[in-house]
Amino acid sequence: MSDSVPPIIDLEASGFGRGSYPIEVGYALEDRQTVSYLVKPASDWQHWSEEAEQIHGISRDLLQEEGLTPREIALKMNENLRGKTLYSDAWSYDTSWMGRLFDEAGLIQRFRIETINRILTPEQMEAWYDTKKDLWDEFGVQRHRAANDVRVLQETFQRVVTAYPT
Repeated sequence: MSDSVPPIIDLEASGFGRGSYPIEVGYALEDRQTVSYLVKPASDWQHWSEEAEQIHGISRDLLQEEGLTPREIALKMNENLRGKTLYSDAWSYDTSWMGRLFDEAGLIQRFRIETINRILTPEQMEAWYDTKKDLWDEFGVQRHRAANDVRVLQETFQRVVTAYPT
């Protein structure tokens, strides 16, 4: 069995629903190299959920101090990911937040985001969430930080395709 894994993307956000925006972007490439960026909110990005902050542990102050602007991140992502397809297990949220980042940046996104469901069988998808949960326990890293999340998602992919080969 091959050890190849697809490129994975994950975003953390200020909350859910209308007005929410990306606060951290992480991705892992086929070689398992991970990259993540904290996002400095645009001046008109005001939505903030205290509950979401409790989950991801990222404060507005940290974003102001260490975040890159949406444009800086969009330029780096286009340069590093041009023409690639990255996969997400939270596609509807991640594409919405990525769209908001690129809209703010005034740039066209030069890579695609697809749902992980496109490259997994129904049996593999049925095992996805339990496998992911087990890996969180096994890895013992902070959840809801983008770099950690993409590492776990790639390992989840590897384990479900090994356990349920096509």
